[in-house]
Amino acid sequence: MRSHGPVLLLLLLACPSAGATGAGDDLDRFLSARGLMGPAATSTSLPQPPAAETQAMPDDGSQRMSGLVVAAMGALGVPYQRGGNGYESGFDCSGFVRALYQQNFGLLLPRRAAEQAAVTQGIPAEALQPGDLVFFNTLGPSHSHVGIYVGDHRFIHSPKPGAVVRIEDMRVAYWSRRFDGARRVIGDPRAPWQTARTPDVGPPSD
Repeated sequence: MRSHGPVLLLLLLACPSAGATGAGDDLDRFLSARGLMGPAATSTSLPQPPAAETQAMPDDGSQRMSGLVVAAMGALGVPYQRGGNGYESGFDCSGFVRALYQQNFGLLLPRRAAEQAAVTQGIPAEALQPGDLVFFNTLGPSHSHVGIYVGDHRFIHSPKPGAVVRIEDMRVAYWSRRFDGARRVIGDPRAPWQTARTPDVGPPSD
């Protein structure tokens, strides 16, 4: 399921910004043809975070996030699996985020999306950097779905049963209406949620 990786890496190297013309269009066509990208936005308006999500954080780790984004791209096409945490078993949304942060930074985020939101720092949508987390209300409760921002208003996530890890445009009406806010993982090795391996309590959020 990870055979798309080499081609994607070549396209990404050819086009640092997925939204640029030329190679960026080629990347869009490649992903769309394989069902790895959701529909394009019909509006250029950005989703706005709730009033509580307005504290900006300094950009002190954009370079170290590039590896995480590339690793996330390597998971494109991995099937959704409720409770899944790995490439072979599949991922649900929070399992995908948790696995990527653990593998790339050794940070053990909580298991459920709402718990991940609770331990991360809110930032305004306009401050989003690749590797930040974006949250959506897809089930009723706040922060019931999570993905990883990859740039150019897009995020990568494991969406739902029957689907695969894919890229979506946050400006698409479905996602824009459900946007719950942007958050940033602050790497503090002293935080117990990042170091302790506690058993999961309750089902995943999606």
